[in-house]
Amino acid sequence: MCDTLVAVGSATADGTTILAKNSDREPNEAQVLTYIPRARHEPGSKVKCTYIEVPQVEETYEVILSRPFWMWGCEMGANEHGVAIGNEAVFTKEPYGKEPGLIGMDMIRLALERADTARKALDIIIELLTTYGQSGNCGFQHKTYYHNSFIIADPNEAWVLETAGKYWAAERVRDVRSISNGLTIGSEWDLASPGLVEHAIEKGWCKSKEDFHFARCYSDFLYTRLDGCRPRQCRSMELLEGQKGRITPETMMSILRDHGQRAAADPTWNPGRGWVMDTICVHASLGPTRPSQSTGSMVAHLRRDLPTYWLTGTSGTCTGIFKPVYLGGAGLPHLGPEPSGRYDGQSLWWTHERLHRAVIRDYATRLPLYRSERDALEQAFVSEAAEVYERYRHVSAEERAPALQAFTASCFARAKEATQRWTEAVSAAPLKHRAPLLFTLAWNGFNKAAGFTG
Repeated sequence: MCDTLVAVGSATADGTTILAKNSDREPNEAQVLTYIPRARHEPGSKVKCTYIEVPQVEETYEVILSRPFWMWGCEMGANEHGVAIGNEAVFTKEPYGKEPGLIGMDMIRLALERADTARKALDIIIELLTTYGQSGNCGFQHKTYYHNSFIIADPNEAWVLETAGKYWAAERVRDVRSISNGLTIGSEWDLASPGLVEHAIEKGWCKSKEDFHFARCYSDFLYTRLDGCRPRQCRSMELLEGQKGRITPETMMSILRDHGQRAAADPTWNPGRGWVMDTICVHASLGPTRPSQSTGSMVAHLRRDLPTYWLTGTSGTCTGIFKPVYLGGAGLPHLGPEPSGRYDGQSLWWTHERLHRAVIRDYATRLPLYRSERDALEQAFVSEAAEVYERYRHVSAEERAPALQAFTASCFARAKEATQRWTEAVSAAPLKHRAPLLFTLAWNGFNKAAGFTG
């Protein structure tokens, strides 16, 4: 389960587009940051996605991806032209394709590698959907099948694309918008698939064209209700609307860490409470209604001359720190071995898990031990990134790439050193507010499955 938000220029403090996303997946499903340079390909060649091959294009663009370690595609990412995309699982009345095929995460990567505008990315995903449909298991240890919705953004505009099988509707974003794990487009849209309304009438989901409402007609009621998407989407829209005209990357980071009004008002709140995934920053627990948690996060600040991509590369958005990444040849520093579903102690994702899993044993006591320092360090990254932007915004990509690469490496190194200190301090702190029993049992099971003993 996930949440994706966007604010276009009319709603942000500096007139740029900002897209943000939490990727919610299984607790041991490590997410890896992947940098892929621009490349040329032989005519007639094919590319192997997660399950199937599709025709390759002659040239693919430079991309940064945050992806589940076992997938070819990604949960979120961006390219050298400032196109950024995030997707959501949605549950509909249309049948799910269970045979190996093209999944929504593959569509994101294919669109990012091939589109230089949001509208082109939208068209590419629609073409892929029309040609291949969407099918295949999207779960790590537990088979999961779903359809997809997307927010697709560039420096000039953003689009919401929602699908149900081969049917879809798209809406251009005005000011702010968010999506969660349910369809949100109603009786108005800017683009739609042929037969969208007629199919719903034929199925008996509505009586007439005047009665048609995409989300109401095509949504699977039970799954959409149980996944907690309605309160999450309402909360994200409330927070976006409240900051409209003043939204910054820091605003988006704060929203991605939000646990709702109850948590904000209760200093003893802990993530073990609750039965459904009804908060934007979500933590897994026992049972089928809380199987996932935020395993990676991104805020894409899509300034036309020098976009900045803020990525955690780690789970538990509220416990982690955003680091700046740039394209144009700058890419990523070495982040250790690529993670898997087993604890390794060396990769970026699993190194942070020692901190994250220690914090959630007593969230109210342990997060405050380092939260202020974390916030100060992150704000230092933001301030330094503003200086970097002013210094290099008018410099060619080739000339500025070494400096941007060095700055990114410095931020990741400082975050790594701080995380080690925070982990030692947090792990040594006595437990004062123990997590609920079912939550503790769930995490004992997750830890055992991953071979994690921290």
